Amino acid sequence: MKTAMHQNQRIVLDQIGREQYQLLYLQGKNGELSCPVCNEKVRLFLGILEQPYFYHIKSPEHPCPEPVIEEKEPVMVERNGFRIPQGRTIIETTKSIGLFRPAKTIECSLPFIKTEGVNHIEQDAYLSQLAGQGVILDKSQAAAVVETEGSLIVLAGAGSGKTRVLTARTAYMLNVKKIDPSTIMLVTFTSKAAGEMKNRLTTYPQMNKGQINKLVTGTFHSIFYRILVYHEGSNWSGERLLKKEWQRDKILKEAGKEIDLSEKAFAYDLALQQIGFWKNSLLFPHEVKPLTDWEEKTAFLYKKYEEYKAHKGLFDFDDMLIGCYQLLSTNPSLLELYQNRFHYFLIDEFQDINKVQYELIKLLSGKHKNVCAVGDDDQAIYSFRGSDPSYLLEFEKDFPYAKLVSLEQNYRSSHEIVSASNEMIMKNKGRRYKKMKAQFESGTSPVLFFPFDEEEEATMIVTDIQEKIVQGAKPSDFAIVYRTNAGSRAVFERLASSNLPFKIDLDSEAFYERRIVKSVLSFLKISLDEDDNQALADILPALFLSQTAIKDIKAESILKDCTYLEALSHLKTKHAFQEKKLKKAVQLIRSLKFASPSKSIETIEKDLGFLDFLKKRGTESNQDKGSDDLKDLKVAAKCFSSIQAFLSHTEHMSAMNKEIKNLSKHFPDAISLSTIHRAKGLEYKHVYIIGAVDGSLPHDYALDSSRNGDFAALEEERRLFYVAMTRAKQELLISVPQNRRGKKANSTRFLTPLMKKRKK
Repeated sequence: MKTAMHQNQRIVLDQIGREQYQLLYLQGKNGELSCPVCNEKVRLFLGILEQPYFYHIKSPEHPCPEPVIEEKEPVMVERNGFRIPQGRTIIETTKSIGLFRPAKTIECSLPFIKTEGVNHIEQDAYLSQLAGQGVILDKSQAAAVVETEGSLIVLAGAGSGKTRVLTARTAYMLNVKKIDPSTIMLVTFTSKAAGEMKNRLTTYPQMNKGQINKLVTGTFHSIFYRILVYHEGSNWSGERLLKKEWQRDKILKEAGKEIDLSEKAFAYDLALQQIGFWKNSLLFPHEVKPLTDWEEKTAFLYKKYEEYKAHKGLFDFDDMLIGCYQLLSTNPSLLELYQNRFHYFLIDEFQDINKVQYELIKLLSGKHKNVCAVGDDDQAIYSFRGSDPSYLLEFEKDFPYAKLVSLEQNYRSSHEIVSASNEMIMKNKGRRYKKMKAQFESGTSPVLFFPFDEEEEATMIVTDIQEKIVQGAKPSDFAIVYRTNAGSRAVFERLASSNLPFKIDLDSEAFYERRIVKSVLSFLKISLDEDDNQALADILPALFLSQTAIKDIKAESILKDCTYLEALSHLKTKHAFQEKKLKKAVQLIRSLKFASPSKSIETIEKDLGFLDFLKKRGTESNQDKGSDDLKDLKVAAKCFSSIQAFLSHTEHMSAMNKEIKNLSKHFPDAISLSTIHRAKGLEYKHVYIIGAVDGSLPHDYALDSSRNGDFAALEEERRLFYVAMTRAKQELLISVPQNRRGKKANSTRFLTPLMKKRKK
């Protein structure tokens, strides 16, 4: 049914603007829509694969017949010899209402051909034993397992069974090659991965716990920290470790006072990330060459941070690797000891290795050169923390006799998904050629759908999940992935108002707790409560005042017997123009409570100079723009008519964020909300990728770099999209919102090769 009634007005879906659909959806949820035929309550269906329609809440399967709308004959008048409809002019044009754009599928360009997926090295007895216990290897996997001597690159494409290869190879080395387990180092990127590999090894034939326990396994940090503690225990004892981020943050903030950096305005979290990048790249304070004002300030903090740690005898996680590298590279006899100790190295996720990790492996493997590097350059997505896929791409430079085995059978995803992801990633130039092949087809092509904006995007996804769960799917079958945590705001809010169980990353920051968002919300809060102490502290940086001004404001409040906000207008500064601006600011802040939330935010942006504040901060890295948070906040605010209702909503959502994090560990059967980075290595039956538009994925910073001739960031964004696509096992749904952050959006350029007309 395409017709409904709202407040005695007839609504016809095909005759209203697309921007109204989400509002209609909310009105239906609130019981404000009715059927024009039977007067029963109706709601708007906003899903992915079907066109929008109104349905009866009590009996959705029995709709009323579509009412006949009688068109009135227009009243005709004669003008200048012409008969024209009254109330119209000859130059009047019909307003575009923007009809719903139906979803479309990405059809496969190649037919599915079942490829051979069984072991071809049947003559090997141990591999036959493995196969007998269900560990069946294909030809390429078997080649990677038995090629134990010399250096080897194993290009393990998405879903190709690299964990099986690593564990089978280890078992083969121990039982067939009779290699001493204590001479093997197996390095993973997480402790969980190391534990899973050891557990899997216990199930293999002829393996015993004694052998497995002699293997040197763990993350880079855990293995090399053990070496440090063994040789220099007094300098590297656990109590000297800066374990918590707040400890490192505190050191930086103390150093920042020397150059008057505001604790609330300067992005200290990003500075810590940048310092980690420099350290992992083996760039020490005296070697850093800042390119921007922000980097110059961060380089100063880096220098002070290292000086403080040295003075106090402290170290952080990055120092574990740097310390071990310096220990081995400056002590030839000790290096030789470990070169003789370790003969074989198996390195997982090699595409994510950084400079200090690579240099450590080069040092230790210098004598025997038996390095097995397992990774996929198409999944290298961690450059922001120093990872560099060139170590995998150019492996033969340092290991010139290295052999290569490519695992190209994808055992995770359907042919339809593998085919689409292959076509997309092949546009990258900096990669080793490989073309993944699927082991099955699902009959379900990847779907593109086109919501009006972020709000409707969230509604369509939640509706689609609800439908599938009714049909028998489990919540844990679903994942919704996105480029940045801020991009999850709308879908988080829609799920929070549903009865569906879901979980989020434990370290993801609630949208309304983000620094820029909190600052804007504080303007709204103090307009309602002029004595809100916390809101006052949060707005001071945006008014270019330091936190020390709070004492003076409170003093003025007592002397003048007025609110904190009123006292702000009486504040004495060293500049007359600033005092004048503060008086005007107080008047504007008071006026906020009389406008809608979206209008109030516009006032904060322009009239209160918040946009100028963002531009002048000079503290944001090119990957984290506060103005983006501001745009997202404006989109969220449009759904509310009063500031009080909006603030109540933001507080409720922040509380929900904490509650969901606490409940996540108790409800494993839940929908996963995750950044693409966090989703790497995981898999789900149904995956939704949201925000597939230029500026989101690829991110703005990558587009800016490409305009300046640097395409490295753009290629990494394409790899990120590839990782997102290959998380899906059976169904992939990609959202291409027509508007993003209040402006017209363009479909991500990564989909262009998939949208070309297929040959029949």
